[in-house]
Amino acid sequence: MSANPPFRLLVVDDHTLFRRGLVALLASQPGVQVAGEAGDAGQAVREAQRLQPDVILLDNHLPGVTGIQALAGLREACPQAVVLMLTVSEDELDVQAALRNGAQGYLLKTIDGEDLVAAIRRAMGGETVVSPELTPRLLAALRQPAVAAPADPLAVLSAREQEVLQEIARGASNKEIARSLSIAETTVKIHVQNILRKLGLSSRVQAAVFASRLQ
Repeated sequence: MSANPPFRLLVVDDHTLFRRGLVALLASQPGVQVAGEAGDAGQAVREAQRLQPDVILLDNHLPGVTGIQALAGLREACPQAVVLMLTVSEDELDVQAALRNGAQGYLLKTIDGEDLVAAIRRAMGGETVVSPELTPRLLAALRQPAVAAPADPLAVLSAREQEVLQEIARGASNKEIARSLSIAETTVKIHVQNILRKLGLSSRVQAAVFASRLQ
């Protein structure tokens, strides 16, 4: 079995030259199959529903509806896809909004091809991937005051689920969590699903933000 199994990708960007250049670059990378492309949010949702890709690369600056605003529709159209923002915006509010709305990562368009593919694979493994230049902005987003919450919002979780949530907040992958807690990786996946369901969250990125705010 290959250590790097192939994945199918949908590229969403309204700049035709950049989008086609990115498609050509990614198509030349081993294990990457570009399944389709879209130039706006509406087309992106339709293509995501039709193609059911493994990964969606999403620009934020789209005509009409922004990429961040399109996240909910894309997740509904293709629930299993990993959605990564790939944009020029370094605004901390964009980083915050993207991660809170279910993006698995936030990358800048200055990233090179090999690093982009590596980041995609890390995201597919459950990691939150953010361009290093944006780390201060992500930390700033996590320090924003939390909305009113129950006195003990973690009371709905079991002790083991709380341990898994703490590991998620550290940015650990399922494999790393399994090793740290001496449990099977499949058990970790079940715990993660239960955590998201009990806390009313849609992604492990949201769980990480949620847990970080409680620290």
